[in-house]
Parts: sequence; C-alpha cells; structure tokens
Amino acid sequence: MSMEEKKIDFNNPQNQTPEKNSFTSLLKFIIPSVIGILLFMIPIPYDDGITVPIAIVAKYIINTFEASLPAISTIIIIIAVLLSIVATLFKPAIIQKNKFLNNLFSVSPMWLTFRILGMVFAVLTLLEIGPSFVWSADTGGLLLEELIPTLFSVFLFAGLLLPLLLNFGLLEFFGTLLTKVMRPLFKLPGRSSIDCITSWLGDGTLGILLTNKQYEEGHYTKREAAVIATTFSAVSITFSLVVINTVGLGNYFVPFYLTVTFAGVVAALIVPRIRPLSKKANTYIDESTSNNSEEIPTGYNMFNWGIKKATQKADENTSISSFFIGGIKNVLDMWLGVMPIVMAFGTIALIITEFTPIFTWLGYPFVPILNLLGVPEASEAAMTFVVGFGDMFLPALIGSGIESELTRFVIACTSVTQLIYMSEVGGLLLGSKLPINLKDLIIIFIQRTLITLPIIVAIAHLIF
Repeated sequence: MSMEEKKIDFNNPQNQTPEKNSFTSLLKFIIPSVIGILLFMIPIPYDDGITVPIAIVAKYIINTFEASLPAISTIIIIIAVLLSIVATLFKPAIIQKNKFLNNLFSVSPMWLTFRILGMVFAVLTLLEIGPSFVWSADTGGLLLEELIPTLFSVFLFAGLLLPLLLNFGLLEFFGTLLTKVMRPLFKLPGRSSIDCITSWLGDGTLGILLTNKQYEEGHYTKREAAVIATTFSAVSITFSLVVINTVGLGNYFVPFYLTVTFAGVVAALIVPRIRPLSKKANTYIDESTSNNSEEIPTGYNMFNWGIKKATQKADENTSISSFFIGGIKNVLDMWLGVMPIVMAFGTIALIITEFTPIFTWLGYPFVPILNLLGVPEASEAAMTFVVGFGDMFLPALIGSGIESELTRFVIACTSVTQLIYMSEVGGLLLGSKLPINLKDLIIIFIQRTLITLPIIVAIAHLIF
C-alpha cells in the first residue's frame, strides 16, 4: 500500500481503522518533542527561583551582551521601520512576491505610524536626547534597557527552537488527550493546554509566540486564538515570586500562588463567555469555518489516536533545513514585527503612568469597592488596580509602601491575574497577527480585575 493510500483522512475520522505506527515515525515524534518539553516546559531551580532552560539560555545572552543589546535592538527596530516604509509606500516586487516578507513589512498606515513611533522612542532613548519623559529610566529607559533586551534574547532562542513544539506532533498528541477537558471548560482545543503550560512555567511571551504561530497556521479560530492569548498567557512562576517579594510577603508565596491560580481559573471560565471574546468570529485566519476534526474514530482510544496524529505530523517534517528556516522566520517575525510595537505602546503607557494623573483618576472608583470589601488603606491602594495596565510590576512597586499585609497581598495577587499590561503582553498582542485590538485589551483588563478582585479579597481575609 502506498503512502498516499495509508494517509488518514482527518475530515472523515469515523472511516479510519487502527494502524500500527512505525518505529521510525515514533522516534520522529518522541525525540524532538521530548527535547522541546525539556527546553520549554520542565521547571528547574535557578537564581533562588524556578524557570525553564530556554529562559536560562536567554538570560545568559542578556548577561553576556548587556551593554550592547539596547543598541542592537534599536538597529533592528530601525531596519524594521525602514523596510516597512519601503514595502508599504513603494511596494517593491522582491517583497510583494514573497509571502513572508510581504506579511511582515506591508502594513496598514496605522501600524506603520506606530512602528515609526517605536523607532523614534528607541533612538531618543538610546541617545538620551529630546524630552526626558520619553527616555527616563521609568519610561523609554525601562523598555529599552530592560524589557526589549529580554524580548530580543527570548525571541531568538524561543523562535528558533519553537518548531520542536509545533512541528513534530506534540500538540496533536496532547490536543487529542485533553480535548475533553479544554472543550467543556474553556471551549478550546486540547492543544491550547500546551500554550498555558509554556506560559505558566516559562514566560507569558512564549505562550503568545506559540499561540500566534498556531493561529497563523490555521489551528485556532479567531475566537480561540484571542481567548488563549488573553486568558492563558499567564505570568511565569519566576515573575510571580518577584512580585510577592517586592511587596514584602515572600513567606506567603504558596498561598499567594494558589490564590492567583484559583482566581485565574475562575476568570478563564467567565471572560471567554462574555463580550468581547464571546463575539470573536469562529473562523480561521483564512476565513474558513472548518478544520481538523477532534472526533476519535471507531477502534481508537484517545491515546492511540493521539499517537497516530502525532506521528503523521512528525512524518511531514523530514528536512533539517526546513526546521531551521522555519525557526529563523519565527525570530525575524518577532524581532522586526513586534519589537517596534512594544517600544511604541510600552513607552506611551509608561509616560501616561509616570507623568500624568490619569491612572490616579481612574483608580478613584475602586475606593468604594475596596471599602465595601473591607480592604484597609483603600485610598492608597486604589491606583494600583489600574496602573497595572501600563506595566504589571508597577502595582507591586507602588503597593510595597502600604502598611496592611492584607492589602499588599491583594495588590500582588490582582496584578498577576490581570495579565494584560501594555509594556509587554499588550504590545506583543497588538504587534502580532492575533485578532485583538486596543479596545479589546482595555475591556478584558477591566473584566479580569472586577472578576478576580472579590475572590482574592475573600481569600485574603481567610489568610490574614
């Protein structure tokens, strides 16, 4: 029987009969997938915390080239903007005829404007010229000196090695096993569980990168991709430890993280079922409405059907060169397409936070809410529940001076469960191909805050 005759028709899974998987196919699935799990998903102790190997490698690059990375990142942003201007205004054939380059550099006037703005902010910050509020250590300096170098190194290694998770059947295998958990609870494919675990153990940026690639490849609908990116791109354990230590409650890490997890799950059950996420189209990136079936054929159980789908996916990838080409495209996509947007939106958000009273005003409605919930020092704490939209670390910094341990605990937990912050995650989401806009992010941020806050406060009252 030829390979074509043996190929499973995913559109008609009920017509399939069990077949044995070849030993070679199993190895093609198992070896790259195990390496990917080890790199992206296995937590190990590091610097008095817990992280994953891929993050350690990225940290090594940051430490080794710390002085040079802001300049290198600025050069990359400048290249991205210049090529975007050329592609958008002059439409050269070399870019127009290449699907990857065309998608990367041919952007709308609005996104071209934000890319240019990101470049301007980066140059002003690197040279420390122009208005000081742009390049100060709390605004553009924070982005270019700390966040952008982190994204540079994470994108380099995560993007290059992401095909280990994407291309060798791991998602197909876990997608089959966990469909009956993810579908009824979160209305998502089983494969989305990998995005969540990658974010939880590694970094939220890794989860967004993974989700974006799967959306572009047609594995998620617009609604599914938007839900996963805004709900399951959780904060890593390592960063959570930094947050709780910043508010002086490191000895409460276990109840803190259990509280964050519980409140996050409740938000994950509710937010996708209400606007704006509930109204996202159930169509794929090509506007189609059908994709691979999640049904398990007669004669198969979840495990051996998952193995069958995984080995078929692994058999599609036989070229080492295509593996690295795909990885390099991932890196360039994030370096050139996302970093300018993060620099633009992150700097604007931090300028608003540091130099205007807007977030203070927006925090006023939380004073009566906090008083009603019995949270001490409500007036001092109110601002922290909105300032996190600018940067997730700001609530912990501002709240660290509050006397009440209960209030500091609530601030730390809420800042982590809000998830959406413009200095990183928000900028990444807006710079990606994911179907999410700024209005969506603002609404989802508010929803997550209002849903998780009462839960967190109730648990805090039990602890303190």
